[in-house]
Order: sequence, then structure tokens, then C-alpha cells
Amino acid sequence: MIKWEHSIFALPFALTGAMLAANGVPRPMQIIWIIVCMVSARSAAMAFNRWADASLDAENPRTRMRSIPAGLLSRGFVGGFTLAMAAVFVLASAQLNQLTLLMSPLVLAVIFSYSYTKRFTRWSHLVLGLALGIAPAGAWIAVRGSLDPRILILTLAVMFWVAGFDLLYACQDAAHDRAHDLFSVPATWGIAAAFWIARLLHVAMLVLLLWLVRAFALGPFALAGVGVVAVLLLYEHLIVSPGDMRRLNAAFFTMNGVISIVFFGFVAIDLLRRHSALIRL
Repeated sequence: MIKWEHSIFALPFALTGAMLAANGVPRPMQIIWIIVCMVSARSAAMAFNRWADASLDAENPRTRMRSIPAGLLSRGFVGGFTLAMAAVFVLASAQLNQLTLLMSPLVLAVIFSYSYTKRFTRWSHLVLGLALGIAPAGAWIAVRGSLDPRILILTLAVMFWVAGFDLLYACQDAAHDRAHDLFSVPATWGIAAAFWIARLLHVAMLVLLLWLVRAFALGPFALAGVGVVAVLLLYEHLIVSPGDMRRLNAAFFTMNGVISIVFFGFVAIDLLRRHSALIRL
């Protein structure tokens, strides 16, 4: 039911936020608790989505083999697992600082609410983006104990990035969603329009990443990281099209995991170089 590799989407961006907050490497225990928060929140969100959408999944040929509709797990077990992971998330938040603890219920409200948005708005893709986009801001708070508006640039960038690739993924269910009165951009305006909106969202992401580099006065490695992300996004959009979505899973899972790791790597190199230079001074 839970694919641990799904945490790769947001975890590198959370670690990016943590390193920006520390202007280098955060304390080891901060890193550990941030990772625990990320994995537990992701697991709680995935499990809750499966619990909330069990009846919808059963009606969709693409999803009817998921754990609950296939009879592999009961709704009671999945609900209990969700509560357990939510409790782990709150306890891990408490190990960081008071503000992360106080914000933890709001985070859970955001990541759980996504599961219901497809029932009333075509823009559920943006809500999913927000659910992952708050990761770097949360990591910043975990390190600093306060919020700097500059980190919200990365939150917006992640939100647009996730919304864009979720739009592409939702194209698989466009006909089903229309037939069952569910909302999504592909179901409302068609697959071709969804592809164009996804492209615009990914362009917006790149603009925001450039703004992030400027806002934090990052160096050439971070700027190169934005360039690599641009190339990877271009490749992602080249291997799928409205008329050929056979490689959609490769674009969705593989490429987006690579994008988040690559950007984190380049920013980390930049910050470590700057930190080393300050130490030498």
C-alpha cells in the first residue's frame, strides 16, 4: 500500500530547505527527525488517501487492485495505520521545536484534505502540490524555529512542479472521472489542455527556482542545478504526449524522483562550498 520510494518526491526538497535554513549542514538530530517527519507524514497521507478513496478505487479499472478494493487490507487496518503514522509525525515534530509541534496538526489537515478535493474542484492537483510543497518550509521551521518568507519561494516551486506532473498522471483517468462526476483538469478541459497547463506550471517552477537562487545569493552550482532540472523537465515532456502516454510511469516516477535529488545535490554542493569558505576566513 505504501511505496517508500514515494518519499523521494518531497524529501530532497525538505533537505534543501533544511540546508538553506542552516546555511550549511543542520545538526544530525535535526536531520534525523526531519526524515522521520517526512516518511511518517507521507505514509499517513498515502494510507488516508487509500482509505478515503477505497470506493472510488474499486470503480476504476486502473486502481481496483489497490489494497483495500482488492481485499488485501481492511479499511480498519488502513485507518489504524493512518492514525499511527500521524502520531509518529506529531511526536517527531515535538522533538524539533515548539513551532513544528504547533504546526503539525495544520500539516496533517492539508495532506489529508487532498483526498477529498477531487470530489468538488478540478484544481486538486494544486492541493496535492501544496501538500508536498510545505515540506521545505516545514524543514526550515524545524531548523530555525521560525519562518522566513524566502523559503516560500521553494514551497511555490514544489507546488507547481507536483501539480504539473499530477496533471499528466491524471490524464489516465480523464474518461473515468467524467463518467463518475469526479473533477480534474483533464476531465474538465481535455488531455491536450492538461498537457499545456502542465508545461506552464513547470515553466513557472523554473522561474521560481531562479528566484530562489537570487533570494539566497546562491552560486553557480545552484544555478547549474536549475539548468539540469530544466533539461530533465524537457525530457519528461518529450517522452509523453496527448497521443502517446505509454511512458507516463517513467515520466511520473523515475524522472521526478531524479529531479528532486538532482536539485538538492547541486544546492547542497553550493552551500557546502560557501560554508567551507566562511570557515577558512
